[in-house]
Amino acid sequence: MDAPADKPAFAWQPLTGRGVAAFAGATFGRLWVVQLVFALLAAATVAWVVAQTWFPTVRRAIRELPAQGEIRAGRLSWPTGSPQTLAENRFLSLAVDLKQERLVRSPAHVQVEFGENDLRVISLLGTSQRHYPRGWIIAFNQPDLEPWFGAWAPAILAMVIGAVVTGLFVSWAVLASIYFLPAWLLAFFANRHLDAPRAWRLCGAALMPGCLLLTAVLFFYGLSLLDVVHLLVATALHFLVGWVYVVVGVLASPGHPAAGTPTNPFVPPPESKQ
Repeated sequence: MDAPADKPAFAWQPLTGRGVAAFAGATFGRLWVVQLVFALLAAATVAWVVAQTWFPTVRRAIRELPAQGEIRAGRLSWPTGSPQTLAENRFLSLAVDLKQERLVRSPAHVQVEFGENDLRVISLLGTSQRHYPRGWIIAFNQPDLEPWFGAWAPAILAMVIGAVVTGLFVSWAVLASIYFLPAWLLAFFANRHLDAPRAWRLCGAALMPGCLLLTAVLFFYGLSLLDVVHLLVATALHFLVGWVYVVVGVLASPGHPAAGTPTNPFVPPPESKQ
């Protein structure tokens, strides 16, 4: 009797070499379900960090706004003194600096300054400056913004979750499309049973450990146990983790059937029965 064919491993966790390799033989639906679990975990963590670190500062800043003020025709109408810090913590600083005198300095990781004609965001990555939309009328006062933010805060968090999940799926699809060709070539030279679709699914699964690492670092960042530098290092490191799991997953994949079983040159071949 012929030996029974090995059943493909059940793909359910992409945290080990064999676990990643199992997704090569799984369906795309199985991969996308597992990716959705990791994406929701990451998105929930991002929303929690925003709610814990940014929202309290935004609420305090709104309470410091005057009773009158708005952005109309691309210009901020501000009736009180400037520059002025509205609220800040170690994560976020909000200030008004109409003339961009740059007298307001903050150790916060992200500093947002409202100028007379534009908005500036200053962080470790640099400075981004955007003009106010000229066709909009935006309330910039406490009586209007406080109830608005109270009503829209849950919806904003829901939009953050949706944006993170969508962004992760798009980035994972792009990265898997970049990674699968080197993985396919590695499988060819290592005599592993991987065609292009199988290599793409393996690469898609190999991205999950890096996502989990970045999610954990973001969680500890939200607890103020890690700094923004650690977060940036983890962001770069999670790409390296993906490459490591691609290589480990390929090498953990089953051998190609055409490769055959290596024979011992010192053992004579069995005699064929007549």
